[in-house]
Amino acid sequence: MSLTEQIENDYVQAYKAKDALRVSVLRMVKTAAKNRLVELRRPGGTLDDDELLDVFIKEAKQRQDSIEQYTAANRPDLAEKEAQELAILTHYLPKKLSPEELDAAVNAAVDDLGATGPRDMGRVISAIMTAFKGRADGKEVAAAVKKRLS
Repeated sequence: MSLTEQIENDYVQAYKAKDALRVSVLRMVKTAAKNRLVELRRPGGTLDDDELLDVFIKEAKQRQDSIEQYTAANRPDLAEKEAQELAILTHYLPKKLSPEELDAAVNAAVDDLGATGPRDMGRVISAIMTAFKGRADGKEVAAAVKKRLS
């Protein structure tokens, strides 16, 4: 089953179960996917799983940023709502890399690219983010690469 079909099925189930939060989040994702199709100049088409994964990553990142901002502004009520939405979105994202897996990926990328110092950080980060799309947070990757190359 494709990711698009899974979202549609989950949306229908959430609607029937009257799960307002899940319906809202899935509706938002479906709208973001349609907007992405318009950006790609394919209105009425469909996104493949990889393109839809990009939509989920973008939406999850927006929620994470909102949580940080609401927490800094002392608005725990809004931060909690964003956290609930983020929990639903992460259900559709691939499993995150563990710290050990991230360290192994950094070491492998550094060895493969022949990186020797901080000036090579961008190439290493880019390689890891491409190889582990949706599974690694950019901030964590950057910190691990900086630690390794310093």
